[in-house]
Amino acid sequence: MTTYLVTIGLIFAVMVGGIAVERLYRSFSARNPELGPFRKLDGKCGCCAAGSGCADGGCETR
Repeated sequence: MTTYLVTIGLIFAVMVGGIAVERLYRSFSARNPELGPFRKLDGKCGCCAAGSGCADGGCETR
């Protein structure tokens, strides 16, 4: 039973840690816009206003 509770606790801690890292990354990106746009976890680069240009090769490289 102890192993079960420890496993659940570790999984929960990893999930909360991932959320914390994402929030820190989002706030860092908001404070430093010169480093590029915030990249969401949807698999796209985040530089397109429409969000669909990445799959079509519509994003321009700088």
